[in-house]
Amino acid sequence: MKSHTQVVVIGGGVVGCSVLFHLAKHGWTDVVLLERDELTSGSTWHAAGGMHTVNGDPNVAKLQKYTIELYKEIEALSGQATGVHLTGGVMLAATQARMDWLRGLVAKGRYLGIELEEISASEAGEIMPLLDPKEFVGAVRTVVDGHLDPSGVTHAYAKAARALGAEVERFTKVEDIVRLPDGKWRVVTNKGEIVAEHVVNAGGLWAREVGRMVGLELPVLAMEHMYLITEDMPEVKAWNDKTGTEIIHAIDFDGELYLRQERGGMLMGTYEKANKPWSEFETPWNFGHELLEPDIDRIAPSLEVGFRHFPAFQNTGIKQIINGPFTFAPDGNPLVGPVRGLPGFWVACGVMAGFSQGGGVGLALANWMIQGDPGADIWAMDVSRYGDWASMTYTNAKVRENYSRRFSIRFPNEELPAGRPLKTTPIYDLLSAKGAQWGVSYGLEVPLWFAPEGVKDDFSWRRSTDFEHVANECRTVRTSVGLSEISNFAKYRVKGQGAEAWLDKMLACKLPKPGRMTLAPMLKEDGKLIGDFSLARLGNREWFIAGSGIAEQYHMRWFEKHLPKDGSVTVEALGAKLTGLSIAGPDARNLLAKVTHADVSNAAFKFMDVKKLDIGMAPCLVGRVSYTGDLGYEIWVEPEYQRAVFHSLMTAGEEFDIGLFGSRALNALRLEKNYGSWAREYRPIYGPLEAGLDRFVAYGKDADFIGEAGALVERASGGRLRLRAFIVETDDADVIGDEPIWFSGEVRGWVTSGGYAHGSKASVAMGYVPKEIADESGGFEIELLGKRYPARIQPAPLFDANLERMRG
Repeated sequence: MKSHTQVVVIGGGVVGCSVLFHLAKHGWTDVVLLERDELTSGSTWHAAGGMHTVNGDPNVAKLQKYTIELYKEIEALSGQATGVHLTGGVMLAATQARMDWLRGLVAKGRYLGIELEEISASEAGEIMPLLDPKEFVGAVRTVVDGHLDPSGVTHAYAKAARALGAEVERFTKVEDIVRLPDGKWRVVTNKGEIVAEHVVNAGGLWAREVGRMVGLELPVLAMEHMYLITEDMPEVKAWNDKTGTEIIHAIDFDGELYLRQERGGMLMGTYEKANKPWSEFETPWNFGHELLEPDIDRIAPSLEVGFRHFPAFQNTGIKQIINGPFTFAPDGNPLVGPVRGLPGFWVACGVMAGFSQGGGVGLALANWMIQGDPGADIWAMDVSRYGDWASMTYTNAKVRENYSRRFSIRFPNEELPAGRPLKTTPIYDLLSAKGAQWGVSYGLEVPLWFAPEGVKDDFSWRRSTDFEHVANECRTVRTSVGLSEISNFAKYRVKGQGAEAWLDKMLACKLPKPGRMTLAPMLKEDGKLIGDFSLARLGNREWFIAGSGIAEQYHMRWFEKHLPKDGSVTVEALGAKLTGLSIAGPDARNLLAKVTHADVSNAAFKFMDVKKLDIGMAPCLVGRVSYTGDLGYEIWVEPEYQRAVFHSLMTAGEEFDIGLFGSRALNALRLEKNYGSWAREYRPIYGPLEAGLDRFVAYGKDADFIGEAGALVERASGGRLRLRAFIVETDDADVIGDEPIWFSGEVRGWVTSGGYAHGSKASVAMGYVPKEIADESGGFEIELLGKRYPARIQPAPLFDANLERMRG
């Protein structure tokens, strides 16, 4: 084993070998993979080997498509058979609600280039002869689905990597990882030490243990997972003989089952409700090519459904039950990327669907390490989506919930209960007493809407029980004054002698003067958006930034990466140290005037001003800005004062018929202003011109800001896309995001977000279309729940298009 290398990859499963291959393929050949046992030890070797392109997140689906298309390449390069069988498949719906969900997948496939087709239950029975059509209401046929040889694929990645110059060291157990003074990593093994510039934790079942070597507690947990293999089945042989093909894959979502042919029989796996974690606290290092004791009683309820939905299983014997551990993150998606605070330490773990996602994970991580960017929008997999609040106990609760719901429908208005409440603000009980229905954002409880006694959410793809109550909240804001909690925003304090120069480099906007705020796009080196903030200048050396709460860790990682080495700038994520309230509506100024001695007239407190005020007896930071698009103020206050400020505002607001509003009303209100949001309209694949944020980019400012060259290129070329708002002629449902936008009979774009704008009584969608058609007056349709609805571009905001209310 060499003593120095550029990259050490820890873990010889499919993900680690994919990372090694992609690093070598993209030019980093001084790389070594360390595996404590044989390759595939852990989860890889006993996997069922299924693969598919479909995923609820379209960006993950793109990487899954890449993964499957990659297998021919690595097989040719390595000479190692991968055992890929592209049989195609069928996804089954036993309820109309499930069929609506499947129609959404078909629609996504139209703009992702994934071939999917809605078919009837009887048609599904014609191509998958083992199912009983009477048990289903419909199905979707897939093309690029199948299965493979897990060992063959893993060895193909490893051999292809070796052919490109990478090295693989088997039976080499990592025992410690030490950060050296020069920033490199000393990796201690049972065969000696190796110093590396980068370390990749692809440890699989041991990812937690590898993370702990550098003081990191990763939110991953292994779950026992079972599937059975039957004896040979005459129905399988008959189909093979008749068609010359294998029986296709099947996913029975309502039965929580997946099936494929295995030799002359069938394989059936399930994500059972009565699930069981494995090695909850520490993974034994001596675990290898071993299986766990089967527990057929635990999966019996699922098998009972399976035998009813697929009657041929009633007439065959079970040859083997495989029970092995697989690791999951709390939401079931991988954990990928650089770790904040540990430069040169990367993770690629929690990839439970390794044969669908492993290639894409390897590609993204290699791009990220070599080029500084993953080359794709992988927010759904970014390790930064979790903070320190994702403790071991939280992870256990959420992983168990996610596992038991892996094939369950997640309705757009459905909030899952496990691991909650975890983080709450000082007014949580006060809002609960007012009927708050809670969601969660980055671990923090957030009020979604306020329900009268006896009313609760009825989960649906269509407008639900919250509809009229959210409408009332919107009406309160537009006619009097509403109050909402905004503590879920990310808050940052930037201080220091070098703060102004640093912010001028980091942000693309013109910096505001003291006492003023501005909207501040932040760009990557390629000119694409990596953040959108409100920036307030509190003094010559102190600044306040507010942004998306879910991206706090993501943005802190970026900030810290670019901090000057001389200590002239400090950035602090304030988190729970600062809470927030917002008041908005035509009476917002009158309310503020009643609770403070300061002059808050329009002349004294202009739009985008920021001031330190006392509200009641509490010191607050108040900015005249509102995401509702109305006259409004954001009030930031230390948590020990939040209850007092809340009481002051609610008591004084009685005169104006004040009411509470939640995030669902806020969504409806921002749609009336064509306001976008982070992780939907604003993502690292869009430029500021495309996203409509170019008016906030100071292209000619003196500072050489990050992404300036790319932004100038985009402005000169016009980019490819344009963000547009649409009015959709729907009936009882509204878009939620990822629906296709049709133009003149072809799919030309996609929806990023939307909903019902109650104040304007209109169903609104926001989305991207090519710039060539972005100003067309007609010809658009948006596909929703299997039906295409006429849509027209709404170029001017539905509310306050002339900014009279907001600035008045």
